[in-house]
Parts: sequence; C-alpha cells; structure tokens
Amino acid sequence: MSDHIEHAHTHVLEDGTVVSHTHGHTHSHEQTKAVLNRLSRAIGHLESIKRMVEDGRDCSEVLIQLSAVKSAINNTGKIILQDHIEHCIVDAVEHGDRDAIKELEKAIDRFMK
Repeated sequence: MSDHIEHAHTHVLEDGTVVSHTHGHTHSHEQTKAVLNRLSRAIGHLESIKRMVEDGRDCSEVLIQLSAVKSAINNTGKIILQDHIEHCIVDAVEHGDRDAIKELEKAIDRFMK
C-alpha cells in the first residue's frame, strides 16, 4: 500500500486565472487547528472593527485595531508557511518535485507584497 496520495488543488489568482495542480503526498499539517483558531479570532476582530466603523468610532482607534488584525494575519501566514516547508516542501525535495518549490516561491512572493 502506498503512502502517497494525489491531492488536486485549484487556486484562483488575483487576475482570475484558475491554476490546478496535484500534490503527490498527504497534506498533513500539524498546525491546522492553531491556524483555524487564529483565523477565527481575526474574523471576530474584523467584525468588531466593522461595528466600530458603523458606530462612528474615532479613526485612530479603528486604524490601531486594523493594524492588530493585519499583524495577526501575517503571523498566521508565517505559521502556515513554516508548516508547509516542514512537511510539503521537505517531501517535495525528497521526491524532486520542482513544481511544488516554484509554487511556494510564488506564494511567498504574493504573501510578502
């Protein structure tokens, strides 16, 4: 029995281009629960910021809260990236999967903008 499973992924890029690719390994990320918790908190925080705007709260307060959400999202992205490198990219290197490495480079480039 093989421990390699093909996972097809489809991504829609900012310009509307649809990109599909497969990963020849199981997608096992140790940090998924932590990432989901962080995203849920960021969503809740954004909802409260939306209410602040609706209530006419001071712009400086809103900007400070937006900055906090932006920081939380960036930190969540770092966790996803670290998890991806530790699992998927290690596997890709072991199997000579240059496409996975190119995909990571593109993802990092977009994330860093």
